[in-house]
Amino acid sequence: MDAVKRYFRSPAAVIGLILLLLVIAMAVSAGWLYPRDPLALAGRPLLWPFTNPRFLLGTDNSGRDIAAQIFYGARISLLIGGVATIIAILIGILVGAFAGYYGGWVDNVLMRITEAFQTLPNFVLLLVLVAVFGSTLTTVTIAVGVVSWPAPARLTRAEFLSLRNREFVQAGKTLGMRDIQLILGEILPNALPPVIVYASVVMAVAILLESALAFLRLSDPNVASWGNLIGLGRDVLRVQWYVSAIPGIAILVTVLAVSLVGQGLNDALNPRLKSR
Repeated sequence: MDAVKRYFRSPAAVIGLILLLLVIAMAVSAGWLYPRDPLALAGRPLLWPFTNPRFLLGTDNSGRDIAAQIFYGARISLLIGGVATIIAILIGILVGAFAGYYGGWVDNVLMRITEAFQTLPNFVLLLVLVAVFGSTLTTVTIAVGVVSWPAPARLTRAEFLSLRNREFVQAGKTLGMRDIQLILGEILPNALPPVIVYASVVMAVAILLESALAFLRLSDPNVASWGNLIGLGRDVLRVQWYVSAIPGIAILVTVLAVSLVGQGLNDALNPRLKSR
């Protein structure tokens, strides 16, 4: 309860939570508000927003309803961001936990692998994975998660290095607990708070990575995503700029919301801030 009170004590965190709940509400209500296929032709191409009551946010180059694509795009962004974050955090925790707990050659091998992944920028490695394995929604989601795990791994390793020699761990060893019991049952629960906070950063970056892929027309073209809509609007950017601007604002709001929620979680879970 104290953590909840500390979270709601921050106006920025509350605003971020409200914005995130708004995006989630858009994703949940998309099928109810727009029962038709969001990629189906709906009207005359390139209608400006608020000029036709049927299309509040206008239509794109092909005459598809932009509002419908925005609502369904919320589903895609949250799905990719959420699943990719889970993949990245799970891999990061697995690698970081074993590296930090065992140290020695295990730490050296796992950290060299981590550094190998960090040699190339995330987006370049993502382009390679998509080029090799395809650009379906499932492939893109997994690829975004795979390129995002090194930072959580390093954070988890640092937490394990600081916790592995604490009294409660030594007591567990004295009681005959196995290594896996100590890692999962004793150390990991104490190492999780900063990793959970960092998950918001991973999710925000994941949404941006997918949008960048879609902008380059390397993501799945058969789904209504914000990045696909921005890429489509690139062809008419000088005259019908709203086609790219509206999904761009949606991405900005979502990433901002996730970042503010993450900062709020940091304020609530960080033990160094409890006394403030």
